[in-house]
Amino acid sequence: MRLFKKRPYISLEKTTSQNGPSVPDGMFEKCPNCKQSVYVRSMGQERICPHCHYALRIRAQERLALTIDQNSFDEWDEAVRGENPLGFPGYEEKIAKVQISSGLREAVVTGKATFQGTESAIGIMDSHFIMGSMGQAVGEKITRLFERATEESLPVVLFTASGGARMQEGIFSLMQMAKTSAAIKRHSDKGLFYLTVLTDPTTGGVTASFAMLGDIILAEPGALVGFAGKRVIEQTIKASLPDDFQLAETVLKNGFIDQIVERNQMRMVISQLLALHTYSDNKVKGDKT
Repeated sequence: MRLFKKRPYISLEKTTSQNGPSVPDGMFEKCPNCKQSVYVRSMGQERICPHCHYALRIRAQERLALTIDQNSFDEWDEAVRGENPLGFPGYEEKIAKVQISSGLREAVVTGKATFQGTESAIGIMDSHFIMGSMGQAVGEKITRLFERATEESLPVVLFTASGGARMQEGIFSLMQMAKTSAAIKRHSDKGLFYLTVLTDPTTGGVTASFAMLGDIILAEPGALVGFAGKRVIEQTIKASLPDDFQLAETVLKNGFIDQIVERNQMRMVISQLLALHTYSDNKVKGDKT
């Protein structure tokens, strides 16, 4: 009798894909700040990197869900959309493609909402729509936002995110800087409050106009804030710039921003500022917040 004999084993065939192990799309995302791969669910609804606490770019609808009272948003001027005033080749096709991929008609969403019971006009720029660039439609929607807020005696909260003026519309996009600034002046002359929240990135003509005209200017941590790009400035002055140049923290030190606010604290801070700077009749009737 053989006490020790070789046991028969079932042979298993190794099955691996030709390209190696596969990971479902959308499960991990690379943080643009620390460059680490991040499990998407670990970032939470706020989309904050758990390694470096960088606030990743979010869409307009995600911003609304994080900021305003539930089901309080009433969109304004949804039908306003960009045109092709210069006949720029392929521009109309590009707009149509981005509208499908982003679910937006233009790079800014405007309307009215409540923040812990306080009514306010609100605008949210979305970097997923041609990097939030400002063309005629964006300028028109922001101008109408301030004009209607002036008529209804409402404060304005505006989240900025833009690569600047939209090159495909040339001088027509640059004209929006003066157009929006004039509407903000009329809103200010009526004694109404304007709060700006700078998100990553806020640059170019948007920075040079309505982004920096708020009565109070907030920013998210690590947001890029500036006019000309770092590379353009270095080429102009023939000198290297520090790594933190144009980051919100540096801009704060130089006095252009009032406060940097973490994304998970933004709803509370905005609500408090609106409550301090608006009249009591802007409270929704029946709301005791």
